[in-house]
Amino acid sequence: LGVPTIKIQPTENGYIKEKPLKDYFLTYKKELLVAGCLLFALILAIAIGVGVTYSCVGKFRCGTSSKCIRNSAQCDGVTDCDHGEDEFKCVRLSGKNSVLQIYSGGSWKTVCSEDWRDAFGSTACRQLGYTKYVNSSSLPLSSIEQDFQKDLVSINLNLPVGHTFKIHNATHVSRTQCISGKVTSLKCLECGSRPQFSTRIVGGNESSEGQFPWQVSLHFQREHLCGGSIITTQWILTAAHCVYGFASPSFWVVYVGIIDQPVPGVSSHAVLKIFYHWKYKPKALDYDIALMKLKTPLNFNGLVEPICLPNYGEEFEDGELCWISGWGATEDGGEASMSMNYARVPLISNKVCSQPTVYQGYITPRMICAGYLEGGTDSCQGDSGGPLACEDASVWKLVGATSWGQGCAERNKPGVYTRISQCLDWIHEQMEREEALHPTTFSNGT
Repeated sequence: LGVPTIKIQPTENGYIKEKPLKDYFLTYKKELLVAGCLLFALILAIAIGVGVTYSCVGKFRCGTSSKCIRNSAQCDGVTDCDHGEDEFKCVRLSGKNSVLQIYSGGSWKTVCSEDWRDAFGSTACRQLGYTKYVNSSSLPLSSIEQDFQKDLVSINLNLPVGHTFKIHNATHVSRTQCISGKVTSLKCLECGSRPQFSTRIVGGNESSEGQFPWQVSLHFQREHLCGGSIITTQWILTAAHCVYGFASPSFWVVYVGIIDQPVPGVSSHAVLKIFYHWKYKPKALDYDIALMKLKTPLNFNGLVEPICLPNYGEEFEDGELCWISGWGATEDGGEASMSMNYARVPLISNKVCSQPTVYQGYITPRMICAGYLEGGTDSCQGDSGGPLACEDASVWKLVGATSWGQGCAERNKPGVYTRISQCLDWIHEQMEREEALHPTTFSNGT
């Protein structure tokens, strides 16, 4: 494999240093052998003492615990897991048209548009972790992807003013066809636009104001360490390896709307909480995703804007040209850039990226590759956590977060990014849980 490295900028104070993945892989076999022996002994002891083995196969696992419940008990309005995990992740937006689906009776169901009310839309947006609701619209059933046409449901609950509920617990009727012939599309956030960027600016690779208004700089103890992306007024998405072992919010500040480093005189934003995926393992860099919740909401002004998350089941084609940006080094092992740079790179299928000459054995479904197999253009150290952004019908979507690669811009070693569409459940669960614990003032509109 060579020497793959996480794309994080080392700091001079010695608290965080870039570590080649080769160091992990060389010790991995030894650790695996020892761990395997210990695990076998533990399993044997449990099997002898208890006389049974317990499996979650075909069931819903309650978070990181060993407790399992039947799938039909998930999203049924009754909390069965100790921390309520079974009543989160019950709403999702699917396909290119953001079709609303709810989880009920053990399967995902597309919501028909008849009897639909704005109150339902507000509730669904809150369950997705958003603090605003923009609008709902109706789409012909035949215009959406076939995978979402099969299992349908109508919601027809009459609610008193001020009544709170969860959309998946509302009264609903399962259907094989929508009476209206239409389904519901939902929009919770105005995102993915660049209102202050002039597309007439061409040439060079240094970013201009408003070109990537969702890009942020994450400073660890007063130094730029990683990038990130704005996804709502209070949430920043970045890579887990940026914060792993250093997840104390007091270590970090976030700078938004800037294109140059350092940033004297520019106000920073304090971090309230940091979450990284519970399945993240630094030796494999799978599930390399984290969220930062800011102490105070951002003001969107054209130079600071959120990027849209992709929807469930939304596909981005091999060869599609997307954009990477950040303050990373301009050459492998170099210093961080003082100006934000950007580059256009094509997406590479996991099949190609898993070939023996590329990254055989290390690409998982939670990863997506982008770059040129001939080399020359890539993200680098200091770009970690930053966006891989793709434009679709003038709307920008966060397809990936910069994760790792072998060196920078080497032949047959493209950049590897966390595939955001594979992490949506986790993202919305963190946002929904925080919204449930600390509700904000909810509003309609943008």
